Amino acid sequence: MIDNKDYSNSPSAYHGKRHLSIGRRVYYFLSLPILKFFIEVLIRTYKVKVICGSHVIEDLIRNKQTTAPCYWHEHSFVCLTLISKWLKKGFKGGFIVSPSVDGEVPAKIAHSWGAHVIRGSAVRTGASAMMGIHKIMKEGISIITAADGPLGPKYEFKIGVALMAKIGSAPIIPISCAADRAWRLNRWDNFMIPKPFSKVVIAVGEPHYIPKQCSLIELEEHRQQVQDKMNKLMRDVKGFIPND
Repeated sequence: MIDNKDYSNSPSAYHGKRHLSIGRRVYYFLSLPILKFFIEVLIRTYKVKVICGSHVIEDLIRNKQTTAPCYWHEHSFVCLTLISKWLKKGFKGGFIVSPSVDGEVPAKIAHSWGAHVIRGSAVRTGASAMMGIHKIMKEGISIITAADGPLGPKYEFKIGVALMAKIGSAPIIPISCAADRAWRLNRWDNFMIPKPFSKVVIAVGEPHYIPKQCSLIELEEHRQQVQDKMNKLMRDVKGFIPND
């Protein structure tokens, strides 16, 4: 049995002021199964190829190592599809989900995958937030993040994600993807949703370790290194999709 806890009361959690109305609860109750059904049908039409790194997460699952999988916000749809499969294989993953009503649907979807859910702010890097995340990671839960989210700038690796990996002694696992045909949302991240029957290519990079003893200057160097690695991985993946 999967123990997918909700860490709403952890020190990292920040609770918004808005609450779910009865009408919104009914709407989520009725719409969520429909949304999940259409996502599942859409995903099943994809021709997915993992071009590298399929062994990385399997090794980490086998060794029960806590990690910090990261992807660019633009690629969330595809990368989360991959991670949902890892979760079914025994990967202990957790998501930091907005504590506002806007986070209700993502939280429920994450729970349905068997993931742990941390209701809090992904942009907070204060001491209390990091203490809470550290406690969660010590329990063996890997924190999964969009490294430039939730508001960008696009393709800029957040220092808070690097700090989280350092404190949790968790290697950063870069993930990237590309598709030959996709819808793009008109927003800061150009959010990508591959169209039905698209060719989808995924790559998982080698783990990047940040020493727990590194200084703030060294941490910034690691942040830049991981950012460069993720952008290179993205360029490599796009090379397999000439029309992307």
